Amino acid sequence: MKGWLCALSALPVFLALLAAQAAAGPYGVFSTGDGAAAGFGTVGGVGQVSWAQDWSTITTIPGQKRPRDWFSRLKHVSLTDKGDIWISFFGEERLRYIFENQPLMGTAGKTDASRLLLRSQYGADLHIGKHVRVYAELLQALAGGSNYYGYQTGIQRERLDLQQGILEIHGTVLGAKAGVIGGRQVFLDAPVSMQSARDLTNAQQTWDGVRGYAIWKRTRLDLFDFAQTNKLPVGIFSDGTNYAARMFGGYSSTALPGFRLWGKPGQLFADLFYIGYLFSGSLAAQPLLAQGRTQAGSTRRDNVGARLWGKAGPIAINLTGVFQGGQYRPVDRTLPNRAVRAYAVNAAVLYAASARAWKPSLGVQADLFSGGSYRSQGEAVGTFATPCFPLPYYNDVTLSLTSQNLVGVGPLLDLAPSSTFHIKLHLPFFWRESTNDAVYAVGKTYSWRDRLSGGYIGTIPQAQAAWNFAPHWTWTQDFAGFSASHAMLRAGARSGVFIMQTMMLKF
Repeated sequence: MKGWLCALSALPVFLALLAAQAAAGPYGVFSTGDGAAAGFGTVGGVGQVSWAQDWSTITTIPGQKRPRDWFSRLKHVSLTDKGDIWISFFGEERLRYIFENQPLMGTAGKTDASRLLLRSQYGADLHIGKHVRVYAELLQALAGGSNYYGYQTGIQRERLDLQQGILEIHGTVLGAKAGVIGGRQVFLDAPVSMQSARDLTNAQQTWDGVRGYAIWKRTRLDLFDFAQTNKLPVGIFSDGTNYAARMFGGYSSTALPGFRLWGKPGQLFADLFYIGYLFSGSLAAQPLLAQGRTQAGSTRRDNVGARLWGKAGPIAINLTGVFQGGQYRPVDRTLPNRAVRAYAVNAAVLYAASARAWKPSLGVQADLFSGGSYRSQGEAVGTFATPCFPLPYYNDVTLSLTSQNLVGVGPLLDLAPSSTFHIKLHLPFFWRESTNDAVYAVGKTYSWRDRLSGGYIGTIPQAQAAWNFAPHWTWTQDFAGFSASHAMLRAGARSGVFIMQTMMLKF
């Protein structure tokens, strides 16, 4: 069931196909499928994180059998006669057009918004001997259009700057393939329902800090301590570090014994994790009794969770549970601090009929992110917080909603008419988990709370078609629409249409 991990984790299918394929790293069972189990994101073809790919294997292919791909020569360039020092080059050009007639349910202050986004990313991965590597990636991003919005945050417009820059020391420690990675980097070792690379925007979400990993035969451990990269002010090499937004913790995964179900191989992973967040600003604000008003503050969120995921024969499963503790601290120091007691439960199950035409995978996804109550100003905060940009393709590619005070359920369908053409369909229906809490988008609290009746928010049907029409080239079409409930319409929300087209060259 090729690509089952991508389907399972609700990742977009626009990763470009290459004539030459990168290896997923020498991590044994954790390199299963697309390699995401190792904690560095998907790796097959062109992966989410370029430095996570291993191109050294291209030199082991006999010359006459190597793929006839001009870019292959850039993936392993020896700098010494012995070949112990070598460099690999990466590049991406992405042009994206987004149209929304009522962005953010009509609250963005714009209608019929057209955004045109262009990003250029180029990187080099230098390997020095068997234990040292240095990776640097530069980003230039342009944004324009008509009736556009959201360009003042630094994640759409970016002058030439360092997007990623790492130093990695790795080797064998206590029988594990281990390493330490320091610097600015994309971090993907977390449930996609909580955070992602933020690839919908021109500038991906990066972190400044350090992570250490150790991967044994059937167990791995990842420890990390990061501060979020500050994308403001927009200038040449002006990105800094936002020490007020931190992420720290550890993630462990155990590969359960392999098995077979209905004649197909199975491999499940049991994960335990602690992820701590420190943040402030609009992401941390709490609703007040007065409608539309919020209380400024900062918060620490301690996420303790477990995840069971993988493949059971033709069935892909993903089950996650998270308890979120911590503390909320109002800016007004005369007010008491409040404890945090929130939780999330997520489940997705897909059955793949890989022997049938178009290789359909059919399943269902259900999610619950707890809400709180604006009436309980002195009690514990019950609203689950997701400050680090959950994967948009997981629930809502339009970004009208986020993983707070939300219940969602709906069918999933993945189709592969050919090896170069993929279709994904998702039809989620959404409710508020608590009718005493607001409706949320990323960094935004909608103001209609007191005018709402009932919990039903609406549905957001979503479809994606991705065509890898040539090596390195992908053309992706995303279509979505927000159909608001009668209660939401009466309160002031607007239904809308979302169309996104993406053309990408990547090597």
